[in-house]
Parts: sequence; C-alpha cells; structure tokens
Amino acid sequence: MKRSANATWTGGLKEGRGTFSVASGAIKAQTFSFLTRFEDAPGTNPEELIAAAHASCFSMALSAQLGERGITPEAIETTSTITFENLALTRSVLKTTVRARGADVAKVEEAAAAAKAGCPISKVLKLEIVLELTVAT
Repeated sequence: MKRSANATWTGGLKEGRGTFSVASGAIKAQTFSFLTRFEDAPGTNPEELIAAAHASCFSMALSAQLGERGITPEAIETTSTITFENLALTRSVLKTTVRARGADVAKVEEAAAAAKAGCPISKVLKLEIVLELTVAT
C-alpha cells in the first residue's frame, strides 16, 4: 500500500506560500505559509498535520490492542500536541480518553502502552512521546 500527497511552494520563505493536496481528494489545495507555521496566522502547517496523523494512528492502534484483550471501546478520543522548537519536532503529547464500560483499567493501560510503541506514526517519529491516559469505565 502506498499513500501520497503533493505540495507546491512559490516565492521566498517569509513572503511565499504553499498549497498541498492528498491523492484521495480528502484535502485539496490547502494553503500554508511562513506565518501559519512559525506564527499564529490562521491556516495549517506540517506539524499540525503530523499531530493529526499521530492522534488518528494511535487511536486506531489502541482500538486494535484493546480488541486483542477482549475490550471493545465505546470511544477513544485522542489529541496529539506536537512541540516544534529550534527547527525540530521534539515531543508529542497524546492525551487520550478511553470510554469502555466495565473494562479492566490495567488491561486498558497495557493496551495503551502497546499502542504507543506500535503505532506506525509513533515508530517513524524521532521525538519524545508522552501518553496521558484517562479511562472511563
């Protein structure tokens, strides 16, 4: 399986702008710029996209790990906050809430640790990954 996206940048770093799209068509001609990446201008940036990928991947991996332990969650809600400093990604904080009635909390914690280590996006990121887990049973 292969997935792809394309990006185009025009102009210099500070005054230029870019657009990106994904092959599936789910995201089309999304703009980004120096201001959306390094300041607080409205719009997206690569780090935000990595955060979305990490939150999504981790939630799916956690669902799989829970399933292996006989737990079917009602919901898994994850927020990834990526820290970008000194031109490097240094940390991803995964804040996750698992809602699973009657689940053994220790098994959920075990599943979350396995998902954190096994999620394909976690594996590719070269940064500190912190998991803040809340279990609602």
